[in-house]
Amino acid sequence: MRYLGCHLSSSGGSLAMVRTAQKIGANTFAFFTRNPRGSKAKEENPADSAAAEAALRELSFGKLVAHGAYTMNLCTLDPEARVFAADVLADDLRRMAALPDNYYNFHPGSHVGQGTQTGISQIVDALKKAMEPQYPVTVLLETMAGKGSEIGGSFQELRDIIDGVGSEYVGVCLDTCHIWDAGYDIVGDLNGVLEEFDRIVGLNRLKALHLNDSKNVRSSHKDRHECIGDGHLGLPTFHNIMNHPVLAGLPMILETPNELSGYQREIALLRQMEQV
Repeated sequence: MRYLGCHLSSSGGSLAMVRTAQKIGANTFAFFTRNPRGSKAKEENPADSAAAEAALRELSFGKLVAHGAYTMNLCTLDPEARVFAADVLADDLRRMAALPDNYYNFHPGSHVGQGTQTGISQIVDALKKAMEPQYPVTVLLETMAGKGSEIGGSFQELRDIIDGVGSEYVGVCLDTCHIWDAGYDIVGDLNGVLEEFDRIVGLNRLKALHLNDSKNVRSSHKDRHECIGDGHLGLPTFHNIMNHPVLAGLPMILETPNELSGYQREIALLRQMEQV
C-alpha cells in the first residue's frame, strides 16, 4: 500500500483537509501546524479534531505528516529566538495530541556560525524538553540540502541528533529533492543511498518521504523543488521509489510547486507507476 498526499491548507479545519485529500485521490496529507512563515497558530477546535480522527479511521488513511514552521530555528545564534523556537516546538507537540499517533516533521535548523556540534546540542536539548510530556506523536527530522549552515544535510548529523535525544519517538522524513541537492545519488543508486541510510541511521527510523523533483544538479546545496518528472530526478527515479519494498507503507507527501489540481495529477501519475 502506498500512502500518497500533499500539503493542504488548514484554514478550513482538520475535517475539511480530510475531505479535500479524499477528493484528489490522496490517502494521507501534510499540513502546517501554524503560519509557516511566522508563529501564529489557529485556535484549537476539539470537536473538529475528533471528527477528523474518525474520518481518517473510516477512510483507512495513512499517518499524517504535520510540518513545523520554517521560521522555527532551534539552534539560532540569538538566545531569545532560540527559546521562542523551543516554546513553539513544545506547543506544536501538545497540539498534535488532538490527532494522536501521527507525525510532526520539522527542519532541524541552521547553526548560523556556531558550528555543527553546538547546533546539534541545542536541537537535542529543545527536543528532549518538548518531548518530556510524552505526547502521542513521533517527531521527524527532515533531511536537508545542506545550504549555508543548515543541519541535517548528512545522515550522520541526523544520527547524532537521534542519539542525543535517545527516544524511539524520533524518526526521519526523507526529502527526495533535499538529499539529491545534498549529494546523495538517488537517481543512479537508490539502493545504495538506502543502504547508507540504514548503516548510519537505521531504516527503522525512516518514517515518511517528501516527494519532490529538483531544479538543480546533484550536490548543488540549493533546495529548489520541481514538479514530478520535470527536474533532474526524472520519472524513472520516482518509479523506483514507488516500487521499492523498503518504502512500502510510508506516507509520501508531495511538496511540488502546484495547486490542488496539479497535486491530483501527480498523485494519479505516481499511482500508475506502482508495479509498472
